[in-house]
Amino acid sequence: MALARDSSSQHAFTIDGFKNWKRVNDNERCPFLVHIGKGNSPHKKATSSLDGLTNVTRHIDKVINSQSLEDVKKNRLRLRATIEDVRYLSLQACALRGHDESSTSRNRGNLIEMIKVFGRLSVDISNVVLENTPKNAMYTSPKVKKDILHILASKVRNKIREEVGDSKFCILVDELIDASHKEQMAIVIRFVDVHCIIRERFFDIVNVADTTSSTLKKEIYDVITRNNLSIHNMRGQGYDGASNMCGAFNGLQDLFFKECPYAYYVHCFTHRLQLALVGAAKNKILFGNSFLCCLML
Repeated sequence: MALARDSSSQHAFTIDGFKNWKRVNDNERCPFLVHIGKGNSPHKKATSSLDGLTNVTRHIDKVINSQSLEDVKKNRLRLRATIEDVRYLSLQACALRGHDESSTSRNRGNLIEMIKVFGRLSVDISNVVLENTPKNAMYTSPKVKKDILHILASKVRNKIREEVGDSKFCILVDELIDASHKEQMAIVIRFVDVHCIIRERFFDIVNVADTTSSTLKKEIYDVITRNNLSIHNMRGQGYDGASNMCGAFNGLQDLFFKECPYAYYVHCFTHRLQLALVGAAKNKILFGNSFLCCLML
């Protein structure tokens, strides 16, 4: 019956003290063996707790930190795959999104298809991207793509700003309507770098509420000042021949010329060529057909 009793009732080694040394070697009746007990006895629970206490790597904070570090490593790898993908597609002027990006689609768009290529080249990447990742951390959503593009665009503008420095510069501006019928304005900076080489850098594209000269002037002014360029260093303006752009009275070039008397306006040579070609093609059928064949080639 003594063996049947749970060792929790044996207080000799915890409360009362031990003095019955005659039974120490009495086989199964040995008080030490009875105290140790079997299964989930208090002694074994205490021993297990001591092992857990002395094993620092098994502490809850260490386990959580280890798991967190592993998650961070995986997140960084899958995010890096997306960033490198966006950088490459942006450099090649390729679309990021596809018409059907669902998992059942045969062509899920350039970005996702390239990530799949990365996964085929590396097992480490394959284990953390697309379907092998938590649904809230795939880093392929349109918002993530736009955020990455905005960061890359900001870095490019900062690099152009460093190239310009305190030099004088010209602006080339054109506006158009995109596929969603929104008015957009493209801004190009033309300057001479430290090696005395003329550079033209696409600087920014902004949405505008309308194409009035005052609205365009405000948007251009905001872009230039936001990137720490001085409007008083402007030494030239290049636009098309629309009245809101080149008008001598309250046109865009006139509004800037009032603030920057050295920012002379020059009609965009590309627009001049376009107008000449369109005019010639309308009046001369033979020339128009030749011009159309050149475009097709």
